[in-house]
Amino acid sequence: MKARTISRHFRESFKSLARNGWMTFASVSAVTVTLLLVGVFTALMLNMNKAADDIENDVEMNVYVELEADEQAVASLEQEIEQLSGVESIEYSTKEEELSGLIDSFGEEMALFEQNNPLRDKFVVKALDPRQTERLASQIGTLENTHSVEYGEGKIDRLFSILEVSRNVGAVLIFGLLFTAMFLISNTIKITIVARRTEIEIMKLVGASNWFVRIPFILEGIWLGIIGSTLPIAAVSFLYYNVYEYMQPRLEDSFIQILEFSPFIYQINALILLMGVVIGVWGSFMSVRKFLRV
Repeated sequence: MKARTISRHFRESFKSLARNGWMTFASVSAVTVTLLLVGVFTALMLNMNKAADDIENDVEMNVYVELEADEQAVASLEQEIEQLSGVESIEYSTKEEELSGLIDSFGEEMALFEQNNPLRDKFVVKALDPRQTERLASQIGTLENTHSVEYGEGKIDRLFSILEVSRNVGAVLIFGLLFTAMFLISNTIKITIVARRTEIEIMKLVGASNWFVRIPFILEGIWLGIIGSTLPIAAVSFLYYNVYEYMQPRLEDSFIQILEFSPFIYQINALILLMGVVIGVWGSFMSVRKFLRV
């Protein structure tokens, strides 16, 4: 394609946007509203997934040691646990350290037990895959000098089920919203093109190829997508910045964190821009196709 032809297509696409002002405004408005909804909801769902991952990764087992186990038996048990497949980390805590933690949490009343400490030494074990916690707990429970293993049996399975459902529901809602956005924008662009069907028919009658007719409309779709994504990008950036500034200090000591403002905001803005362009091109391409037969 010659440079002159390409230049002509670009000029025509810009002229068409200006010439069909109200239709351009309607298309840009549809793109803006739908991309704003998609952007906000996507940011929300990605942070919910991040929180779900944080919850999963915080799952750990408390492995309590038999009271009669000596230092050598404890060291042997630690080695056996470390050698199990799927263990990410293991941390040893003596019963004195456990009691000290209770005193810090509940006050000096717990110091009454210092002379006759009823607690047990324990190992805190985390699995590489949190969903393997139950299997590992079962294996550790059979090892010599293991008194008991606690990890929230039953509750963990329900937690994983809830997290999985939330992820699946979020994915379905995002795809549904994207489909709705493409449908609305396609119909809006289709109205624009229907109003210009005479122009398309004339171009075809004088011998213009299908692609010669399509390209200005596809370029228009690109411009509509870019213009329509500008406000959603600004709005999502502003909203997420304020949410991040409000939430981050309050979650500083929590195991649940929201996604860092940077690079997350640049990634979601790039996604919004890409969706705007793709939706604009797809809507223009599909809408002009039916008018290419004269």
